Amino acid sequence: MKPVFIGSEIYRGSSYGAAHPLHIPRVSTVMDMVRALGWLGPGQYRTSPRAKPVALTGFHTPDYIAALERAEAAQAVDEVAFKRHALGTTANPVFPEMFRRPATGAGGVMLAAQLVAEGGVVHVPGGGTHHAMADRANGFCYLNDPVLCLLALRRLGLSRIAYVDIDAHHADGVEAALGADDDMLLISVHEENRWPYTGKLTDTGGGRSTNLPVPRGFNDTEMGHVLHRLILPLLAQFDPQAVVLQCGSDAILEDPLSRLALSNNAHAEVALALRDLSQRFVVLGGGGYNPWSVARCWTRVWGALNGHGAGAELPAPAQDILAALTWNRRGPAWQVQPHWASTLNDPPRPGPVRPELADRVAYLRKRAGLARAVHLAPSIARA
Repeated sequence: MKPVFIGSEIYRGSSYGAAHPLHIPRVSTVMDMVRALGWLGPGQYRTSPRAKPVALTGFHTPDYIAALERAEAAQAVDEVAFKRHALGTTANPVFPEMFRRPATGAGGVMLAAQLVAEGGVVHVPGGGTHHAMADRANGFCYLNDPVLCLLALRRLGLSRIAYVDIDAHHADGVEAALGADDDMLLISVHEENRWPYTGKLTDTGGGRSTNLPVPRGFNDTEMGHVLHRLILPLLAQFDPQAVVLQCGSDAILEDPLSRLALSNNAHAEVALALRDLSQRFVVLGGGGYNPWSVARCWTRVWGALNGHGAGAELPAPAQDILAALTWNRRGPAWQVQPHWASTLNDPPRPGPVRPELADRVAYLRKRAGLARAVHLAPSIARA
């Protein structure tokens, strides 16, 4: 069965506000790109349903869901919603679709779980909001759709479910919800000393959680080291029945909310490697605050999952989509680069595997009792 792409028109024109990092278009650009490239065959696109409030209370508290609905309807929050539920803050502002948009992402990931029940691959770029807590918004995230996806997979009767998160920020909401559960393996690779300042190397979440804080400048070679020396061996040891990848693009060099240095080659390589480890594979979006890098990354991941190469120059319709994007960032670090509109693949960003990273991986391998690495096919970046 061909991979399935889940999207929605709710993302088109929906924004957290002009001053917020999520004022940029993301999912709608990916939808436009995959169509312009001819990468959606018959039956591959599904419109995301909007999750009903009762479905959301499978994780979130009824009081919180009610407060979120009221805030959208009134376009304002009361003191309880602000103080107890963190709604109407700078990070989690009031905006017109503040309930419907995250509820659509949640509906998409729960549909993804159903679609992979008998095996398959599903990409939900509108998912990946991994910071939300059961009773409050957190870190731009109103609902925790990764948790809702994992719980939906559990309801299918699966007893070994793996969650891998390569977003630049620690998956604190997922770990708080499911980190102590024996049927879940949670792996988070994130920048050290970066908000939310959780996910220390020694943290286990009370269960199988593996946290790898990585240093600034984390490069493609180092991600390859982490993938083959840690992530794949941990998954092989756990033997998951389903794998969920949170594929946040904010670890890419040009993203303004991290100081990591990956290319999108790393994301494509991780996605393909994880896909080959389980018959049920769900890929979510996540962070990503440069409109070109996030759109190119998630489009490229979808292409890789469908066997499409990314090295050639994009056709004119796809280039036009990327050329039309705008950004309010100023300064030399954020100037638009020619390849942002001409091709999907970033230049590879290799580098040394620094001793501090190698030592952290070795510590986690020893803690998990891993004896050997797992080596798969060559990197997609070299294909």
